[in-house]
Amino acid sequence: MTDASFPALPPPLVSLGDLAWDVLAKPDTLLLPGGDTTGRLELSGGGSAANLAVWAARLGAPTTFVGKIGQDRFGELATAELRAEGVRAEVLASAAHPTGVILALIDRRGQRAMLTGQGADWELLPEELPRDVLSSAGHLHLTAWSLFRDPPRAAALEAARIAKAGGATLSLDPGSFQMIQQLGREAFLNIVDALPFDVLFPNDDEARAMSGERDNEAALTWLRARYPRALIALKMDEEGALIEGPQTARVQVPATRDPLVDATGAGDAFGGAFLSQWLRHHDAERAARVAVQVGGWVVSRFGARPPADPDLTRRLASVGADLLTPDPAAAPDPSQDSPEVNA
Repeated sequence: MTDASFPALPPPLVSLGDLAWDVLAKPDTLLLPGGDTTGRLELSGGGSAANLAVWAARLGAPTTFVGKIGQDRFGELATAELRAEGVRAEVLASAAHPTGVILALIDRRGQRAMLTGQGADWELLPEELPRDVLSSAGHLHLTAWSLFRDPPRAAALEAARIAKAGGATLSLDPGSFQMIQQLGREAFLNIVDALPFDVLFPNDDEARAMSGERDNEAALTWLRARYPRALIALKMDEEGALIEGPQTARVQVPATRDPLVDATGAGDAFGGAFLSQWLRHHDAERAARVAVQVGGWVVSRFGARPPADPDLTRRLASVGADLLTPDPAAAPDPSQDSPEVNA
């Protein structure tokens, strides 16, 4: 479905941060000390910033990922998966640090707990940034995984400065309520306050951790008061999304009725789908309706980037969006953006 009111393409989107190798594990029974059980396992490229890049590209946004991997097979595979999705990969390959690995343990209800191995993606330095890519970006997306420690915090803040100076808009995903608590609420807010973001993508746990409020409406009110120039897209799982911004009255977009199979990456899928639309027309409610459909489709399947199917195509068409199926023959030439070695 093509909407004549849309530009042909949104401005170039750059997603900076974590590219890792995901190990998804959903046991059939409880894990017991010293015991054995069966279950479902899947290995794939992951990382919040990389997942968002994939979903933005799937919905037609020209997208570049910027980050750091290890000089190893996991890094090669994760990068190859990005390129196969039509994402340009501007990655450094480090001989000093391995590619990060994330273990996602998924319970029988579909909720997940993550164990994140701190790999090369945590070691990005300001002098390693592709400044030409950032200065020509139309939008830069960051996750708080690039802010919780330094490095890579200085690189993320410098990337935001470069992109903003070039006229880009900026979005931020707060990343993890547990990491916010471990860093300390005030310390985290002081870091976030230094970022002139235009869009914030908290989930309900993160919104409560940032605001100190107990319910979503109050948390959104607090966030809007703290960041009056930002659009807040509050992700609320089975309650959908709550949206409010400087030019957007508060509105709740209902969730789909999909069964929860695996929540891994659903928030990243929401963010990528939202940005792919919002960057075209800046209608936040319209973008959220697309993003909710994508997020609901993801949670009803296994993994953060399930292969697209006719059901997803139908859903997107119903809310005025298209799914872009990358042409493998048109994938970026690896010789043009192959990983550089950083000793």
